[in-house]
Amino acid sequence: MQKLKTKWFTKWAKKQRLSDHKLLKAIEDMQNNLSCADLGGGLHKVRVSSEQQGKSSGSRIIIVYKRKDRAIIVYGFMKNEQENLTTQELKSFKILAKDILSLSQSDLAHAIEQNVFMEIGGNQ
Repeated sequence: MQKLKTKWFTKWAKKQRLSDHKLLKAIEDMQNNLSCADLGGGLHKVRVSSEQQGKSSGSRIIIVYKRKDRAIIVYGFMKNEQENLTTQELKSFKILAKDILSLSQSDLAHAIEQNVFMEIGGNQ
């Protein structure tokens, strides 16, 4: 399974000091239905602990997920800065998820080459 993150998210995660190890753990938690919410359409919101705080007051990340195929982290926000996604944001992310999930493996490889998506932790 490919584990990727967007260029925007990579910059955001670096500012928040979210390591690839934590991102891989978040994907694992999502696969095990821990600390996450299924938003429908292949979209999941996962709680991630921050440096100083636990999961409940830490970060939230939005993952586009297709079982045994791909998990792509597309967005993140701090719980203390944004309570939740707005209705419009959720609609937009569901459209994005549909587009990402429709990408062929060739399209996905091309997006990685163009640095649209980056591998998380060496793509284990």
